[in-house]
This record gives sequence, C-alpha cells and structure tokens, in this order.
Amino acid sequence: MEHMHMKDENSPILQIEGVNKSFRSHQSEIIALKEINLTVSKGEFICILGPSGCGKSTLLNSIAGFSLPTSGKIIANHHEVIGPGPDRAMVFQEYALFPWMTVSENVTFGLTNKKLTKREKKEKVNRLLNQLQLAEFHDRYPKDLSGGMRQRVAIARALAMDSPMMLMDEPFGALDALTRQTLQIELLRLWKEFKKTIIFVTHSIQESIFLSTRIVVMTYRPGTIKKIVPVNFPYPRDMSSPEFIRLQQELTQMVMEEQMRFQKVELHLGTKAK
Repeated sequence: MEHMHMKDENSPILQIEGVNKSFRSHQSEIIALKEINLTVSKGEFICILGPSGCGKSTLLNSIAGFSLPTSGKIIANHHEVIGPGPDRAMVFQEYALFPWMTVSENVTFGLTNKKLTKREKKEKVNRLLNQLQLAEFHDRYPKDLSGGMRQRVAIARALAMDSPMMLMDEPFGALDALTRQTLQIELLRLWKEFKKTIIFVTHSIQESIFLSTRIVVMTYRPGTIKKIVPVNFPYPRDMSSPEFIRLQQELTQMVMEEQMRFQKVELHLGTKAK
C-alpha cells in the first residue's frame, strides 16, 4: 500500500519535495538528481527539457515509482509514491507493446485491473480505437504497424487505464518529423478531451513549446531545476510566430549552456582516461 497523504481537492496532483537520487558505480557515486522541488496542478501539461544525461528520465522513473529517490519524497494523487501504481500510466519511447498480442488485445491489457464485464471492456476498447484512428487495425500485430501507429496503440493502452496522470518518456523521439508533428497535435486533442495531467520528457525545444503549459529546464548532472518557464500563449501554437521564436531562442540558450557543460565534462573524462 502507498502511504496516505492529506487529501484536499484543491491540492496539487503531484508534489516533488527535496528529491535526490544517486547511483553507485565502481566505488564512485553518481548524483543523478539534486534537490528537485516541483508542484504540478491537475490538468497541467509539463515538459521536462534538458540535454542527455541531465536526469530527465530518472526523474520520470521516480514519479512512476520504478526507481525511488535516495532522499526526499514524491506525492502523486495524494499518496506518497513507494512503487508503480495504476494512477500513473507510462508511455515509453520504444512503444513497449506485447508482440504476440493484437492491437485490441494490447489496449485491453490496460484494463487488467478494472472490474468490468467482457462486454464493457470490448466497448471501451472499441471507443478508444475509434478515438485514436486505430479501429481498422484492431486485429493487426505490432510488427505490421508503423512506428507512429505503434505509439498510438501505446497511448490508447495508457488511456484505457483511466489514470489521472500520464508519464511520457520521449514518446515521439524515434519518429520521423511529419509523424511526430501529427502525434503532437493528436496528443493535445486527447489531453483536452480526457482532461489528463501529462508529464512529458523531451530534448526537443520546439516540441516542449508546442505542447506544454510549463517547461521544466534541467541542468546537466547533477540534475537540478535550472528554470521553470511558463508557456502562456494559446493553443494551437504557431511555430513561426514571433512569441514562439523568441521563447525558442531563450530556451536554446539555456539548454546549450548545459550541453556545453556536458561536453566539457566528457572531454575532461576522455583526457583522464588516456
């Protein structure tokens, strides 16, 4: 059982309080996350942005309960996170579908813990397949689908769980530019329709501005929050608008500072190894 936390309807859906995470490796300690504090309200779309190695996925895995913090605590849906739970649905970059199951069966798997009759499950799955333009592929296997279609199936399965929170780890990172943009538009539609809270990890600055209500910019290791940037202009967002370009330049500068720090560290380690 997860620890109870005082419940208040107006309280945040996610609270990250003083979270640190370190890993031991060959007698040394790697500090992945340092003093992370973040409060997320219900219905927000938060993007976590930063260069490789800044702890974005480590933070998401901690929220998911796959990897617990070394110190500090995470409270999701008024419960302290001590492991994975059905209140936090996860969508990965590599789709994570069962290859031996059809599209329908994969989505039905999201209903495993739901007390529904066979007919209710079928109706719910069919409705989700329609909402994600997957109905005609219901009897296909993942190997027969494109990357974009597989990711639609993974999103449909996560939505089937009825979790208030969706955690997405670079879900469009492996897709071509056109498919990626199509799915970004689709995800915004689903976010509004299903009224989810989304925590979305990306290293694409453009994607983070296009999607989110707030962007959490992280520093290179140890991963800390460099800045939280609100994105205040309305949806749908025009990537060629002056406000979009201005914010893109501001974020690029922030992320590049961290990328340069990362390269300096890598160069230093490479020199030491010679």
